[in-house]
Amino acid sequence: MRQAIQLAIENVRHGRGGPFAAVVVKGDRVIASGTNQVTTLNDPTAHAEILAIREACAELESFQLDGCDIYTTCEPCPMCLGAIYWSRAARVFFGAGARDAAAAGFDDAFIYQQISAEPADRLIPFVQAMREESLAVFRVWQRKPDRVDY
Repeated sequence: MRQAIQLAIENVRHGRGGPFAAVVVKGDRVIASGTNQVTTLNDPTAHAEILAIREACAELESFQLDGCDIYTTCEPCPMCLGAIYWSRAARVFFGAGARDAAAAGFDDAFIYQQISAEPADRLIPFVQAMREESLAVFRVWQRKPDRVDY
């Protein structure tokens, strides 16, 4: 956790991005780290946890982080939370909480509200289109004998 905190401080001091960092550990070895780079990369998905997960998966040559712990300076946002679950990390240790982040100007409570709203009622409307045609993609996937389930 100390390493993640130090990375976040350096990230802010050197103007590389926001005040967040994450470290992925397997056993007693740090295998990846990431800092928030949303504004430097002009990428809204360049959160510390996402970048650390990407680097860790590349290092492990796997799309899962079995047996890995993630240390992050703040409770993950909804996007990072989803990525953590998809990565199947073993545990997450976090420093500041979501309320602390909101007090510092990083409030993602509205996203949680949007997730539970009906698609047509979201601030950005979600309109279902060509459902039947899109279901064909799943049928092709389900018939694929060498698919890799995840």
